[in-house]
Amino acid sequence: MDNRQAIGSWLSGPRAAAEDMGIDFGYRGERLGLPENGPGSIAPPGRRIGALFIDWALCMLIGYGLLSGGDVQTAGNWALGVFFVLSVLTVGTVGSTPGKLLMRLRVISVSGTRLSLWRVALRSLLLLVVIPAVIWDGDTRGLHDRLSGAVQVRI
Repeated sequence: MDNRQAIGSWLSGPRAAAEDMGIDFGYRGERLGLPENGPGSIAPPGRRIGALFIDWALCMLIGYGLLSGGDVQTAGNWALGVFFVLSVLTVGTVGSTPGKLLMRLRVISVSGTRLSLWRVALRSLLLLVVIPAVIWDGDTRGLHDRLSGAVQVRI
């Protein structure tokens, strides 16, 4: 084996090396019965992160402008609470936060129905902890989505 080929597979990661050996992992969302592309397919990570930044910016504005009295440090603390309430209310009712709507995303249950309020609250709480949100599976679903039985899809 050529050393360059071994280094290339090491740098690419185990999945790329396995794919080079002929193993087919399928597409993201195939195990969940979702389409590969278009509406209803798993939302790409870039759009989900973009939606998160939009939602966080909105929560910081609300925290700074309405709740903190102009103190930036306090605004960040208020923003966490606003983010939780915003997430529970909007995902629990319409299935999307304002950022997700702008990025054309929706949160649904794995079975394709709307999430129950307790699952939305669990998902939102885990999202605030951050660590579950950055641990992804093969479908690029965060641990917070897996534990709450949710999936983010395109609309």
